[in-house]
Amino acid sequence: HERPWLQDREPRRRSADKAAELGKSLTPLGAEQAANKEGTIPAWTGGYKLDRPAEGKERLPSSYPEINNDKPEFIITAANLNQYKDKLTPGAIALFKKFPKTYKMPVYKTRRTSWTPEFVDEATKKNALTAELGAGGESLLNAAIGIPFPIPGSGKEIMWNHKTRYRGQSVRRYNTQLAVQTSGAFVPYKLREDVRFHYNLPGMTADAINNVIIYFLQFTTAPQRQAGSVLLVHETMDQVKEKRRAWLYNPGQRRIRRAPNVAYDNPGTGSDGLRTNDQLDVFNGATDRYTWKITGKKELYLPYNAVKLIDSNLKYSDIAKPGHINQDLTRYELRRVWVLESDLVEGTSHIYKRRTFYVDEDTWSAIAVDVYDRRDQLWRVQESHSVAGVWMGYTAPVASTVYDLQSGRYLALDLGNEEPMFEQTMFDLGHYTTRAVTLMATK
Repeated sequence: HERPWLQDREPRRRSADKAAELGKSLTPLGAEQAANKEGTIPAWTGGYKLDRPAEGKERLPSSYPEINNDKPEFIITAANLNQYKDKLTPGAIALFKKFPKTYKMPVYKTRRTSWTPEFVDEATKKNALTAELGAGGESLLNAAIGIPFPIPGSGKEIMWNHKTRYRGQSVRRYNTQLAVQTSGAFVPYKLREDVRFHYNLPGMTADAINNVIIYFLQFTTAPQRQAGSVLLVHETMDQVKEKRRAWLYNPGQRRIRRAPNVAYDNPGTGSDGLRTNDQLDVFNGATDRYTWKITGKKELYLPYNAVKLIDSNLKYSDIAKPGHINQDLTRYELRRVWVLESDLVEGTSHIYKRRTFYVDEDTWSAIAVDVYDRRDQLWRVQESHSVAGVWMGYTAPVASTVYDLQSGRYLALDLGNEEPMFEQTMFDLGHYTTRAVTLMATK
């Protein structure tokens, strides 16, 4: 599957015949449209579309009546683990061994719920013929709006698909993180995040992007001792030409300063050391410290369509339990995923020696990761539990986890059950300036 890099900025030779299959034998984003031979993964038939539920009901499982009425087809436990090992990741197997009495995986029928708006599909078809990578894979060229590489030829192309996938256009969301101790105790760390997915705005062009694919503004609202801190990020499209721009506002000093350490393996905000900066959204940022190799596609039981986890009647204490989240609230399905092996480049540094990513073919979302330490021992396990915004045309995480197998602690993030509903709000570029941050923070 892996192709050698062409010289920087040299156009990739694309197969027009393969690109022509988008929307035919392939979905508009490049997944296999057909069912698997056993029929346990169905054909994609356009996704799951519903009208927006009544105000205040968007996060209830009743918003997804057909999915909500599903019952598990079977439940994997430590007792029957051997029967399903061939369709489990090493990380999942490790969690069964770590918590043999309590960890389980309810497995449901596979539902291919995702879809994207027509303008995203059209842009993806165009990108299939024009998009290319430069600067050793750290620069995305000649792409806008859609998936840049729906017919990928390298691991880095798949990671760019993950980083630029459609997640709406501009949104205010609420992200609560729980650093859960072995006893199950936690203190919620609450963030309000204003995100403008600049790359995905309708009518956007590669030139008009102006080298920033995402504008990100993160306000800490709790706990009280951290409240008022602000992180501002401009995520660049050519990370060799210009690395990620990041600033931190410190309420004690009432100053905003450049923050070059908001990257790679520096500890993530409010994570109690349980995730690195590049683990937000499963993976983000530059890929230059790792090699990326496609090892193929697999059919695996992975988290998906997590409608129970979006219930706004739930408290965080209903979700966070000792050792792992409440698995009765999870949903696993047989998914077809790309498998990527990433190994640390000799001469560079990171606390993780290697990682194995499992990327959903329907959405290009990385939905699970096995993380290895410098001794090459499995250290951490990531999962992303997502839900299709069936009235919005994108799929997004509603709960993510980073399990530390060595300490028995874990981080749950992307939670919003006790917070307001996300708001689809178009933030202008002036919202993402250092002056605007200072004015907002000092009001």
